[in-house]
This record gives sequence, C-alpha cells and structure tokens, in this order.
Amino acid sequence: MATRSLNKVLLIGNLTRDPELRYTPQGTAVVTFGLATNRTWVTESGERREDTEFHRIVAWNKLAELCAQLLFKGRRVFVEGRLSTRRFVGTDNQERQITEIVIDDMLILDSRRMETTEAGEGYQTTEAVSESSDETVAAAQAEPNNGQPQEPQAPEPTTTTGPVKSAKSVTKKPVTSKKGDDGSKDSDISPEDIPF
Repeated sequence: MATRSLNKVLLIGNLTRDPELRYTPQGTAVVTFGLATNRTWVTESGERREDTEFHRIVAWNKLAELCAQLLFKGRRVFVEGRLSTRRFVGTDNQERQITEIVIDDMLILDSRRMETTEAGEGYQTTEAVSESSDETVAAAQAEPNNGQPQEPQAPEPTTTTGPVKSAKSVTKKPVTSKKGDDGSKDSDISPEDIPF
C-alpha cells in the first residue's frame, strides 16, 4: 500500500527580475522569474535580524503567458505550486542540479500601475486568478496554435462587467493624469471612472 505524501509550496514575495517567456518546440509556453522572500527574527540579545531567500519560479501554458503579461520586477505576488529538482548538463559539460518551484496558481497582491513609456498613460489592473490549474491548462489547450510557437501579444485595454467566470481575467481601465498650471496633478474624477 502506497503512503501519502505532500509536495506543496506557498510563497508571498517580490519579483527580483522581469519574467522571461519562452516556447518549447511543440509551442508550449514556459516562463521563469525570480522571487524574493524575507524572514525576520529577534536574537537572544534583542537584535533584529533579517534573512532573504531567492527562489526560481516556473509556470507553464496559459499561466506562463499571463505571468509574462502582468508581472514585472518588484511586483508583489502570491504563488502556489510544488518543489521540483532537475538535472541538466551545463555549457561547460558539467552535470548540474537546480531546484525550482513549478507554480499552478498566482495572485497579484500589489496595486502598482503598469506604465507605458510611449503615451505616458498607464493602466490600473485588477486581476482574478483561478484556484485550479486544471482550468488554466484547459484554457491553454483550447487556444489554437497549429503547433507553432507564438510571440506574446501586448495586452489590450478591456473592461469586464459582471462576475468573473474565466480561468484568468484582467480588467483594465485607462488612468490619465492631468497637470494644472502650477504643475500639480488635477484630482477631478470623471463619472466614467466610477465603477458603480
């Protein structure tokens, strides 16, 4: 009789670098990024100490594409997944071992604005992420790609009304800032910006 075991990782931290999206020869999306977590404790002498751990995060399929679109260095996220150790041969022909966290769920915890450099406008994002990776995989398999790798597309500003039912959804609304004659930001809000 087989005994039960558990391999589950839950992390809350900040991205240490922008996600790197790649595609396998079969067209499957895979993204990697770094995540830093902090631990604080007090020594017996009363001195406050802090330790930072760095984790390599990997996501596949539709979740990988969403991570590449929505995440950036410094963003605070919650990830859930499993610990995975794999071996590979490096460029120096030496066998190496790497431990990664393969995630199946991700939540964005901060409310940072994604700035576009060209137009000077940003988008305020609100993300809803499914609790089940099966929905993520099903959504990724439903997308036709004809077996060809596809480049990630820039997200289009969209507005969602009603309850969120998709595996992954993003609601974006333009955020513009107007400056008065004295250089201060105008705090007037138009009626279209109010969500109710």
